[in-house]
Amino acid sequence: MAAFFSRIEMLHMLIVFSVFLSGSGFLRGIESFGINYGQVGNNLQPPEKVLDLLQSLKVSKARIYDTNPQILTAFANSSIQLIVTVENGMLGVLMDPQAALQWVSTRIRPYFPATRITGIAVGNEVFTGDDTTLMTYLVPAMVSIHGALVQVGLDQHIQVSTPNSLAVLSESYPPSAGSFRSELAGIMPQFLQFLSSTKAPFWINAYPYFAYKDDPTRISLDYVLFNPNSGMIDPYTKLHYDNMLYAQVDAVIFAVARMGFGGLEVRVSETGWPSKGDPDEVGATLENAAIYNRNLLRRQLGNQGTPLRPNMRLEVYLFALFNEDLKPGPTSERNYGLYQPDGTMAYNVGLSALSSTSSTSSTSVSLTSSATQVAKMGYQNLVYWMFVYLLAVQTLMGRPF
Repeated sequence: MAAFFSRIEMLHMLIVFSVFLSGSGFLRGIESFGINYGQVGNNLQPPEKVLDLLQSLKVSKARIYDTNPQILTAFANSSIQLIVTVENGMLGVLMDPQAALQWVSTRIRPYFPATRITGIAVGNEVFTGDDTTLMTYLVPAMVSIHGALVQVGLDQHIQVSTPNSLAVLSESYPPSAGSFRSELAGIMPQFLQFLSSTKAPFWINAYPYFAYKDDPTRISLDYVLFNPNSGMIDPYTKLHYDNMLYAQVDAVIFAVARMGFGGLEVRVSETGWPSKGDPDEVGATLENAAIYNRNLLRRQLGNQGTPLRPNMRLEVYLFALFNEDLKPGPTSERNYGLYQPDGTMAYNVGLSALSSTSSTSSTSVSLTSSATQVAKMGYQNLVYWMFVYLLAVQTLMGRPF
């Protein structure tokens, strides 16, 4: 009998722990949300002020586009998890393992762990650039950098990957048709194999804005802005999509799976909406930017997953923290920021309110659908584990001891 109760107690502890894990999403807040901190501006705040801004917004993740020592120093002993970047021009040099070790030893090791560097983005949108030689540098450079992290004992703390443009796909609609461009057939398996062996994510820069700008008569603005809409149903999977971002992410997941790497996590390294554009940049308005980013933040607060992976929260990095007034290209390129370079607000998406919402706040009322979904999942998990518990008890009581 003592052995029986010992087993019951152990089973009880296991079930309670499982229920706790299944409900832990309530405590995560917006840990699945980060922001891109670009520096192509002539009036930017010093890194110490930027850190204060991020902390006031309760943002815990950021990505920079270099290894700026001023930022790495300023962010030391803070709560910010930081992804740093190897510039495209460095890839050819860092293919050499000794050069990669030197780079890691001077650009990463001196700042870690005081500065919480969690990822290294090796290049940016290399697979969709015009430099085919640069493409051949990418995977060897990633292998060398990861090898250097192993040598200095940081490989378990820092992931190595690269952000990709959505243009790596030849097909993205419907999501289940997602597939990579044929010209990447040789290099993509090498890249995916590296991610799989190092347990790193596939990063994608996904901008529904571009799809809407290119075809505003056929693409619903509400669909791309996360507003209420009828959405679309994938004819093959029968999954329902009420926004384009999730459809784009699932298209990438299908493309990765077609290459034999269905277990890889896909994360969004960039997404956003410009608040201003040229006359031919349809939809680039302050109102649309505020709506897109506000609705996205609400989804992140609810720790939502995509229809294909509803129980895996989607990690998203918003582009961008600042308008960068020195960026080349169309007007939209300089107007993705939540803030002006001097730190004044470009428009208010209510980020600090969203991250500190309480059950009695007005913000929480607007989050009802997301919160209800999370609560429903938690309740279903609880019922499931109670059923398993009772079934196990019944089985144990029927067995001799």
